[in-house]
Parts: sequence; structure tokens; C-alpha cells
Amino acid sequence: MLRSADLHRVTRMRRAEVPAGPRKPMIVELINTGSELMVGRVLNTHQQWLCRQLADAGYCVSRQVAVPDAAECIQVALKEALCRADLVIVTGGLGPTSDDVTRDSVARLLGLPLREDPELLRQIELFFTERGRPIPAAARGEAMVPLNAVVLKNRNGTAAGLALEVPAGRFRHTEKSSWLILLPGPPRELRPMFTEFALPWIREKLPSSAFVCRTFRTCGLGESQVQARVGHRLADLVVKGLSVGYCARPGEVDVRLAFTGADAEKNVAEGEALVRHALGEHVYAADDVALEGLIVGRLTDLQKTVAIAESCTGGCISDRITNVPGASAVFRGAFITYSNLLKEKCLGVKAETLRVHGAVSEPVVREMAAGALGRGESDFAIAVTGIAGPGGGTDEKPAGTVFIALATRSQVLAWRMINPWDRRTFKEVTTQQALNILRLAISAA
Repeated sequence: MLRSADLHRVTRMRRAEVPAGPRKPMIVELINTGSELMVGRVLNTHQQWLCRQLADAGYCVSRQVAVPDAAECIQVALKEALCRADLVIVTGGLGPTSDDVTRDSVARLLGLPLREDPELLRQIELFFTERGRPIPAAARGEAMVPLNAVVLKNRNGTAAGLALEVPAGRFRHTEKSSWLILLPGPPRELRPMFTEFALPWIREKLPSSAFVCRTFRTCGLGESQVQARVGHRLADLVVKGLSVGYCARPGEVDVRLAFTGADAEKNVAEGEALVRHALGEHVYAADDVALEGLIVGRLTDLQKTVAIAESCTGGCISDRITNVPGASAVFRGAFITYSNLLKEKCLGVKAETLRVHGAVSEPVVREMAAGALGRGESDFAIAVTGIAGPGGGTDEKPAGTVFIALATRSQVLAWRMINPWDRRTFKEVTTQQALNILRLAISAA
């Protein structure tokens, strides 16, 4: 077991304590086990969560794979990883059921006998006793531990984690040992175990270089446009070692800057200044701030309110806003007026406007926004109407056509967009565009 005194000492380590000087990049690999992952029945959230936790701590994962709950597959993947990596993390397969074969597979691959850990067995027995449940015979198998393995305590279940040293020369031709960590599959068990026990152990055995990573979130430009604006400006920093990445999602593009080593903070800060200058108002936030969270925060600061009128997005804009804690202080409500009938009855859109211009038109979206503003008694209102497709379009208004309007107490503005995607992507992109227009209006208020 990791002792509390050891954990206290390890978790107090600072980056400044890492020996200075050049070092080769550390190789970290992740193996996710689980047949449910291979048949698409469960989303692999471990990959994203662990990669983020490791990167923030200065350990960038260089490779990750998923394999089924089969001993041969686990051993092949593990042997391949141990031929390259300084650190290998395996998730899943430590429980009591017949498909939990990771512990045994690892022990056989490494030639280590399994021995019952008395303290771990007592913890497993206590887990069931406290819940007034009999101890299944299979649960006792979770107390079997490979020789010389460090046990990582599970505060939320019975499957303990394990940490092992793989001696130099066992799989890769190097003078350095490799390190192996086994974590349970359920996220509610894996995440606290990793944070409380595995990460401090990793930091002790494999001190990392200084690492800084920031992501800048943008709206209103495509991925190639973003790169065209910032790529050449960052060229000198890239020569120094700055890593630049782009990630496109419906309606937005992320720019990721990362640096490992001396002056990491300085180089990323210089890169940030160049990105913000090149992209201007298209950058709406950094790191994990969502557009809707930013909007709710700014409306709260200004003590202003917003109402929404949605047709083609079917409530997606309202859903995103109401997912933000505290939205009730600024969000008046929404009018989901998918039909012409409700556009007239709920928002006061004129029947003549609908007849002459059609539901998907600038005059209609303007009246929708004005109606939402007035009937919602709000400071801002956003309205959208469009043709989600795949049918319903014309030469004048093809599928993907959408009109967005912003109403304030002094004016109503409107925009026409073409979002020729499938229905789901159309709604996501249109929602992002509408929220971005609202963001810019709030910023200018």
C-alpha cells in the first residue's frame, strides 16, 4: 500500500524540483480493455479523461489502444507497449467476473505469481459487511496480487489498482525500467484512484518536465481559415518547440498550444498573444469555457436577460443555455415555434408576413426576435428559422438555409447563413452561430 506519509511527500513535489537539463520525451501509452468498447455498447471515456489528466501533469500520451477482454489480446497489446514505453496504463478487467482477466493476464506475461494480500482481503470483506451483503466467493479473487506489486486503494469499490516495475531489458533494450499501472474500469472507481494514488506514484517514479497546454476556442471561421491566420505567426515559436494543433467541431475550431521544457509558460503566453491578435473577436474563450457558460456569466455580470425563439433548432439553443448553473437568473424562457400557427400565436408574427415571404425568411425571423424580446420582457432575444433538410429546399432557399435575428431594445438585426449539413449537424452549427451572435452583442453592450 502507498502510505499516507509517502503520498504527502509526493503530492508536495513542485516542477522546480525536477532536475534541469535536456531529457528525452517520456513515452506514455494507454491500453483500455473491455469487449463492450469493441462492440460500441459503451463510450470509451477513459481515453479522454486520462489523457487530459496526464497531459496537465506533464505526461503526454503517445499512443492508446482498446482491446477486448481476452487474455491473448491484452498480453499482445501490453507486450508491444512495454517494448517502447516508460509508462503503460491499463484500464479495466480487475473485477470479480469471468471477463475480468487483466490481472491474471499481466501476471502470466510478467512471470509473476499471484499471492493473496491479507490487508486487501480484509478491505474487501469490510466493503460487503458494511453494506449487509454476503461476500461472493469470486470477490475474494480480487485480493490476489502479483508479487512485488504496489496496491492502489479503491475507496469506491473492491477492485484495487496495481502498480509494478518492469525491469530493464525485460521487453525493451534499454537500461531504464518501465512502469505499469492497472486501474479498474468503472469511472467512479478509476478517477479518484488515479487522482489520489496513481498520479502521485507516477510523479515519484517518473518526474516530468515542465509542461503547459492551453486551448483557445473560436467561432465564425473554418479550420483552414484559422490556420491560415495563425500558422505563419507561430512559426518561430514552433522552431523553439511549441506544439500547435487544431480541432474542428460543428460551428467552432479550437487552437491548442503546448510546450514542454524550460520557459514553457513564457512560450505559450507568447503564442497566446499571437493567436488572440490574429483571430480577434473570433476567440471567445480559453480551455474548458463553453460558449453558453460565457454568455450566462456575462449576462449575470451585466444584470441583463435573454429570451429565445426557435424553429429549426427545436430547442437546442435553450437546452445549452439551461445546462449552465445559474441560468435561471438571466434566461427568461424560450418559444419553440416549429409551426406557422405558433409563430403567429406565441410570437405575434403576422400572417401576411408568413404568406408573402415564407416561414424561412428575414422578415419572419425579425418578427420572431421582436416578439420574443417583447413577450419575454428581456434585454436580448435571439430567433432562428431555417430548412434543416434534406428536403424542403428550393433554388432560392436550398436545404441548409437559415435566418438568425438578434433583437435588443433599440434594434433588430438579421443574418442569412447556409449550413448544408445533415439535420443534427445543421442544428449544432446553427445553434453555435446564434449563440456567437448573442455573445458579440452582449460584449458590445
